[in-house]
Amino acid sequence: MTLANNRLRELDFLRGIAILLVFFRHKYLISYLTKMGWIGVDLFFVLSGFLVSNLLFKEYIKFGNIKPSLFLIRRGFKIYPIYYISYLIYFYYKLPLEKGQLKLVLADLFFLQNYIVGFGFAYVSSWSLAIEEHFYLLLVLILYFIYNKKVKIGVSKIIYFVLISILIIRIISNYNVDNDVFKYTMTHLRVDSLFAGVLIAYWYNFKFSALQNFYNTYKLKMYVLAFLILLVTPFYDFSDSYWIRTFGFSFLYIAFGIILVSFLLSKNINTLLNTFFSPPLVNLISKIGYCSYSIYIIHILVLKIVIFDINYYLLLFLQLAVTIIIGFFMTYYIEKCFLQLRDKYYPKRSF
Repeated sequence: MTLANNRLRELDFLRGIAILLVFFRHKYLISYLTKMGWIGVDLFFVLSGFLVSNLLFKEYIKFGNIKPSLFLIRRGFKIYPIYYISYLIYFYYKLPLEKGQLKLVLADLFFLQNYIVGFGFAYVSSWSLAIEEHFYLLLVLILYFIYNKKVKIGVSKIIYFVLISILIIRIISNYNVDNDVFKYTMTHLRVDSLFAGVLIAYWYNFKFSALQNFYNTYKLKMYVLAFLILLVTPFYDFSDSYWIRTFGFSFLYIAFGIILVSFLLSKNINTLLNTFFSPPLVNLISKIGYCSYSIYIIHILVLKIVIFDINYYLLLFLQLAVTIIIGFFMTYYIEKCFLQLRDKYYPKRSF
């Protein structure tokens, strides 16, 4: 069983929650949101791992193989135009460059910033985009050898190996990596959250009945586990917490994986969301989620530029509104233009 061709409103809702968490991590509203907002990136990772790998799994189900080059080209049309157009503005605020900073710019442009800078140089939050870019390459390479080259090993076994290995590497790295920033931005220490999403996509496409039975049998215990993880873990400061930088990231993708599975398998999830939040609010957050990539790219820039000597909370509302409006424009006009070109010259194989 695979996802329908249409976007799922409930998953866009989760993406909307993720980008709002990130925004309020960088712009103070209340102390709890500032402290826990960093988990929005981890939620993005799990969702991205699921959604992107689902495309490849659907392609394999239909054709019996995948086309890595087509996949990477189509991802490029989705990611690069918005990133590079926005980067020109971020770059402007870094001029004039000091000696040695050209290397940092090149790291940003080639998605190596999380290994050379730690965070991004011109656009600080771009480190997470670098992780996703590296993930695309790793994922398509793994599936290419399994599906196209018929390597006799199961997808799930590979993912379990990745999840366990990265946890072990994180534990070791916290003792032998000197720069604390690199301990939570390097791809080989964080990509497990994305592969957790891949594992869910694999179960959803190839083991749906088993996943459904497991969920129906243990959903109460799963909810309690997710609640307990999210009750404690987000309120540690990941920048100096050994717990977060080792086991904490793993526990987070477990919690978010449970939430994702519940959103996928609960038949009345949209009714529950409407009842709990109200339909207009759910629709708004879902639309924000649909435009979350553009909003993520632009939000730091808006916080730098939109500055007025007015009431703090009025300014916060203005900055959030401007961020969302620009993000909507970038998604519906700039990104859409490039996606139309993509679909014309590089049509998708899966449906």
